[in-house]
Parts: sequence; structure tokens; C-alpha cells
Amino acid sequence: MRTTFLTAVAAACLVGSAATAQDTASTSSNGTSFRGFRAEIQAGGDRFQSQGTHDHNFAFGGAIGYDGLIGDRIVVGPEFTYWRGRGENNTPGVNGGTVSHKSFNELGAGVRAGYLFNPKLLGYVSGGWVTDEQRKAFTGTATETGFYDHFNTDGYQVGAGVEYSLTDRFYTGVGYKYSNYQDHTARQRLFLSAGVRF
Repeated sequence: MRTTFLTAVAAACLVGSAATAQDTASTSSNGTSFRGFRAEIQAGGDRFQSQGTHDHNFAFGGAIGYDGLIGDRIVVGPEFTYWRGRGENNTPGVNGGTVSHKSFNELGAGVRAGYLFNPKLLGYVSGGWVTDEQRKAFTGTATETGFYDHFNTDGYQVGAGVEYSLTDRFYTGVGYKYSNYQDHTARQRLFLSAGVRF
């Protein structure tokens, strides 16, 4: 699982290198600030789905990335994300007791591609690989032994959003991401973002 995640990181970096080369060669004169390195904070609603149910919470995170400009309208580059959710689903065991499934930290590596509707407004889609820290536990009963398992599970992530340049350096946005993990759990999040370009 960890090897797959590292491979995704390497692939994202390669895309970033290609975008950097294209950005350097670009003769664009549209005046957009959507280029170069960026870092942002994110906060919003988090929905963790497992065991046939879901839990809604407020969560937060961030992203770093690089935007390379291809021509006048296309923006593409790697993105690395962090998300801190505290979703927990509790369901009754078959013969009593309670099964508790909780999600903690998610790390992601992927690629973002967008279209400039105008020099200040970007619409984008994203995709990549994620790994999520989870805990699953069973309280047990008089006839069944409880258990506790703390682990990481990998998966894929897709998303979309829009961003708006406030100045040449600062921007804000709104986005959505869906993560699907290999242990048959999933996460959805809708977030607001605020970022800076370097």
C-alpha cells in the first residue's frame, strides 16, 4: 500500500516537472496569477461512510501544489493534501456489543487540471491516490471477545472546485473531494479554502 502511495507521489512530481517546462516556454500574456507554487488552508464539512452508515463533522486540512500554465487557459500541476477528519460510525454487533469505526488523518498525492474562465477565475478537476488512518474496534459481549485495530488504508480520490484570485498572491475557493478506500469505506468533503502563491 505504501509503495503505491509513493508511486503516486512520484507521478505527480513528474507531471509538475512537465507543467513547469511548459509554463517556462509559454508566451501567455493574459495576466493571470494562477501559476507557480501555492499553499492553502481548507475547512468544511466532512462525511465519513462505513458499516452502512455515515457521520458528519467539521474538519480541516490544507494543500500545497504547483500550477503550470499551458497556453492562455489550461492550468495543470501536482497537488499534495492533508485532511483531519474525526468521523466515527457506531453500529450494533450481530450478537450485541458495538462496532466502532473511526477515521483520522488522510494524506493525498495527485494531479490537478483546470481551465481559466478569465484571468482571475479558475475551474478545476483533480484526481490521485490517498491513504487514510483509521481505527476499528468492537466492545465485545459476555460471549464474544472484543478487538481493537489501528491501521492505514489506501484508495483513490477525485474532486472539483473553483478558485478566485483576490490579488496577485492571495486567492480563495470552494471545492469538493470524494475518497474511496480499499477497506470499503469512503469520505466526502465540501470545503472553503484560502491560499497564497509564492
